[in-house]
Amino acid sequence: MDVRDYVEANARAFIDDLKQWLAIPSISADPDRHGDVRRSAEWLAVHLRGAGFGVAEVWETPSGGLPAVFAEWPAADPAAAPTVLVYGHHDVQPVEPMEEWHSPPFEPAERDGLLVGRGASDDKGQVLFHSLGVRACLAASSAAAPPVTIKLLIEGEEESGSEHFADLLRREQARLACDVIVISDTTMWAADVPSMCTGMRGLVPVEVTLTGPVRDLHSGSFGGGVPNPLHAMASLLAGLHDEQGRVTLPRFYDRVLPLSEEERDLLARLPFDQKQWLAEAGQSGAAYGEQGFSTLERIWARPTAEVNGMWGGHTGPGSKTIIPRAAHAKISFRLVADQDPADVGEAFREYVAAATPDGLTATVTVQPAVRPCHSPITSPAVLAGRRAMQRAFGREVLFTKEGGSGPEADLAEILAAPLVFVAVGLDSDQIHAPNESVDLSLLLRGAEVSAYLWEELAAADLK
Repeated sequence: MDVRDYVEANARAFIDDLKQWLAIPSISADPDRHGDVRRSAEWLAVHLRGAGFGVAEVWETPSGGLPAVFAEWPAADPAAAPTVLVYGHHDVQPVEPMEEWHSPPFEPAERDGLLVGRGASDDKGQVLFHSLGVRACLAASSAAAPPVTIKLLIEGEEESGSEHFADLLRREQARLACDVIVISDTTMWAADVPSMCTGMRGLVPVEVTLTGPVRDLHSGSFGGGVPNPLHAMASLLAGLHDEQGRVTLPRFYDRVLPLSEEERDLLARLPFDQKQWLAEAGQSGAAYGEQGFSTLERIWARPTAEVNGMWGGHTGPGSKTIIPRAAHAKISFRLVADQDPADVGEAFREYVAAATPDGLTATVTVQPAVRPCHSPITSPAVLAGRRAMQRAFGREVLFTKEGGSGPEADLAEILAAPLVFVAVGLDSDQIHAPNESVDLSLLLRGAEVSAYLWEELAAADLK
């Protein structure tokens, strides 16, 4: 029996198992659901043991965090074969607003080839297809063990910030040792345009407050005579970009890894319709950003600064002629490969200090950050993943990046292994929104990719 035949023969059982898992409301951000997160971890450990993994354990996270799941299936000759770690998460997003769901979010429903339910795509469906994939690999090769040692680490806090994940990685570093890390928590360009993600941007959220007088002042008595915090804040925020749309923080671009010509060419080959994209972007009227780059390059491979909110003074009905005592703003920086969040946070402090007029006091708070990650398209792991996807989809696989952020950089650094992104989700899956769904045919194709992936990684030069 070949891989596709095995997947098709076992599709019904796979879908039914996934529906059982989706029925567990493992919302990590909701303290009332933390017991369900634990039930979700326990369900997965039992499922993986039943699928053939000799080791499948629920791991407690440091400092009382939510549980992760670790599983391992050794290769026939572990000393000679590479070790592959699959990362994903079993926690899910909150489901509000409930009234927008067409069916209960934790009663998974099949409709028109889709499986609808919270976590169907992000990330339970994309975790579980590896269980079917390894069994398909073994059935096709009539082997008792996979061609690589397979480890799974499925965390329970990704949707609430992975607060304890880095500490878990450090604590269990020896057992998690691997030659490559497979990430199955992203999307493809389209169902008929398979693609692989090769990087995710980092994130540095900051807050700044400019304080002037100890109280609001009458603008008739003091206006024009003392600095106005809101005026200063507006100038500070406007100065974050120059006339070319570049961020003006000192050293901001010094460590930015530029796209290669091959990467730019591959991005340009994606069937991108800017007019349609603008319509999906809240009916935005025009594209905007750093000059010299395409829209896809701007949102995937270039760093950004965005003002998320600004407030101060009188915002109620009617007029109130004052000089406000303070102004506030929230800004977020998205970072790309090789940028360091700590460097960017310090550069922002320097920028604010230089832009704050005499007579005002600036307070800057740098929130917890997420580092960017990057997978070179020429790496043996990425090339192996691409071959596996091309075997399953029967067509060329292109490359994308993602603007979002996750714990992938911690995985790569702490475990000292390269990343390869293998996933079959779509933007239309409505992850994090009501009516999240996944295309069942793509999940089954993902299982095929997984089956081929172990062979391709076994043949690659990963050591």
